[in-house]
Amino acid sequence: MRCGATTWLALGLAMSLTGCTPPATPSATPVVKRSAEHPELQLRGSTMGTYYSVKAADLPVGDATTFQREIDALLEQVNDQMSTYRPDSELSRFNRAHDGKPVVISDDTASVLIESLRLGRETRGALDVTVGPLVNLWGFGPDKRPLRIPSDELIDQTRQKTGLGNLHVTTSVDASVAQKDIPDLYVDLSAIAKGFGVDKVAHYLEAKGSRNYLVEIGGELRLKGHNGRAQPWRVAIEKPVSGDVGGSVQEVILPGDNGVATSGDYRNYYELDGERLSHTIDPATGHPIRHKLVSVTVIHPSCMTADGLATALTVMGPEQGMAFAKEKGLAVFMVTKTDKGFDEAYSDAFRPYLVRK
Repeated sequence: MRCGATTWLALGLAMSLTGCTPPATPSATPVVKRSAEHPELQLRGSTMGTYYSVKAADLPVGDATTFQREIDALLEQVNDQMSTYRPDSELSRFNRAHDGKPVVISDDTASVLIESLRLGRETRGALDVTVGPLVNLWGFGPDKRPLRIPSDELIDQTRQKTGLGNLHVTTSVDASVAQKDIPDLYVDLSAIAKGFGVDKVAHYLEAKGSRNYLVEIGGELRLKGHNGRAQPWRVAIEKPVSGDVGGSVQEVILPGDNGVATSGDYRNYYELDGERLSHTIDPATGHPIRHKLVSVTVIHPSCMTADGLATALTVMGPEQGMAFAKEKGLAVFMVTKTDKGFDEAYSDAFRPYLVRK
């Protein structure tokens, strides 16, 4: 789940619209912009409950309708595979299966599940895609928000339905299958599927011959090469101010040929019984996180991996998360709320990407 990233595009700032909402329908007609000053092909549409934006400096504008149609189809396929809001998606069918038998899944879904399991092990469970029952319990999934704070007993009962060790994925030349050890295991890929969608569109563009593009889905990005002015793509990390619809900038970065993902809770939360409840659930406690880390940005060649890591580091918190980033050599930028405002910190691997004024 993503919150609060801003992209510095050729025409200015475009704020991401985040939240745990059902996938939007794809755009019916292409949105194409091309001018002498900004000659990139530009497409914009809707997917995964937010928007997508594609810019390419080296693709023919005359093929815009085809590009839009094929990108929409790719993203619709990802929704049909991994959305928990679509009852007939692959993931929904797997979540409904209670007999313990293997369920055939697509290679795409298998790839995302395998990476989720790998990251879950690497982050010592901070990323756990089986926390779906807890996400739903706290009202951040398809279920309605609770009328009161769930009891400790109910949280403990719900935690018994989770656990990465209860999820298994195998692949072969014949088929990919997923299997669960407990009937109520429920997988939620919202912490990583959007990044996969970005990578999917990037691979499509490269197959079409593009080497200069920017792909964004709701603040998750993948970039390569240069924009239409032959300049490297710039990205602005949004200042994590709740209600700031103007998209104030915390820092500007030059990510190079990489994916960029930002996780934060300052837009996607609600208050109940006097408590501020974040959409990010700590698998170790079953509760929403309560520390002061409000924004984590990760740069990685894979947007899918950056997406999952950003969530895991958000769960870990500022001290543990930064220690993990430094141990693993990850490019990570963090913003923490203080009594005086916001403090920022970044790993040594992130430093080269910063644009210093």
